[in-house]
Amino acid sequence: MYKDGFRRLASGDEVQRWLCRNCGYRFSETSWNNSEDSQNVQKIQRQILNCADALPYNRQVSVTQSKEAKNLAEVESRNEKQAAGATVQAADIKGKIIEFLWHLKKQGLAEISIKGYRDRLLQMVKNKVNLLDPEAVKEFLAKQSSWSNRTKMIDTTIYDHFLKVLKISWDPPIYKPERKLPFIPTEQEIDQLIAAAGKKLATFLQVLKETGARCGEAARLEWTDIDFERKTTHITPEKGSNPRILPISAKLTIMLQNLPKKSERVFPATLNAIKSNFFLQRRTIARKMGNPRLLKIHLHTFRHFKGTTEYHKTKDIIHVQQILGHQDIKSTMMYIQIEQALFQNSMDDEFHVKVAKTEEEIKGLLEIGYEFILQKDGLAYFRKRK
Repeated sequence: MYKDGFRRLASGDEVQRWLCRNCGYRFSETSWNNSEDSQNVQKIQRQILNCADALPYNRQVSVTQSKEAKNLAEVESRNEKQAAGATVQAADIKGKIIEFLWHLKKQGLAEISIKGYRDRLLQMVKNKVNLLDPEAVKEFLAKQSSWSNRTKMIDTTIYDHFLKVLKISWDPPIYKPERKLPFIPTEQEIDQLIAAAGKKLATFLQVLKETGARCGEAARLEWTDIDFERKTTHITPEKGSNPRILPISAKLTIMLQNLPKKSERVFPATLNAIKSNFFLQRRTIARKMGNPRLLKIHLHTFRHFKGTTEYHKTKDIIHVQQILGHQDIKSTMMYIQIEQALFQNSMDDEFHVKVAKTEEEIKGLLEIGYEFILQKDGLAYFRKRK
């Protein structure tokens, strides 16, 4: 067994995670050794049995429950009936995968990235593909007619990295993914989704809308990252992006202050739990509103929305790059094309114009989003897009 980081509980405590070097099965000490609940024990039994069915091999696990020992014995008996050559080959492949995953961990890849590599390789193994035979992998990918070229390209890239670690050469297939522009909803649809969501999810979505942060960046926000006095938030980057400090509105500030502070993190739930909650509420809201377009909104859609609207307001691609944290300007250039396509026939270049005389009037216009243009004859002129 390898130690594989820690699992954070809802209480904020952390427990040791373990990784089986033979099959890649991950579990924590509390979920196996300390569980007295029969349902939890049965759940873990099913996980081990499923793993054994998908990745046949001979192994021994030390257990105290006689029922568990009986189930594992049945698995061992079933595995012994398989052809010796196939068992040895499968065990060898599993060992190579574990070595590869450990190589990635030593290279400093994030845990979520390593999990993605593992899942794609294990999917091939479950489909009885010999990972030590590049031609078999190429044939498997070629037969997946329901897969997109992007998915095949990702699998090819992962497998290419796997072979490089094993020092095996091959002639990789070439898959060119179809380039698609992301779906950009209207601001009204974004606001509908936020208004109808639950308290915590609505705050999370409002953070995504105003900052353009990735959902992983928003999920890791801590209370110390929020400056309520200056109305700013510090974004800790992921995926090689740049760190940034971004302004937040008075509305979002109030929403954040109304959240319970029971953890160091603003959103204590895991990212997967947030995603599951979002998909569930999105489906309900789309049905209530009678708007199927809401189903096309994903958590990353908020980032695309922010990039598009910021470029439309400023026409400054460098400004958009800084807000989104892109290191390469090429990643930001797509928002120019999206903005030109969405707003070429719109009336969004029309403005509301306001004139202020007193300091209080000027302050009020700035607070609701009006932009100062000029001052003449003692009057201050402001405008805001319609």
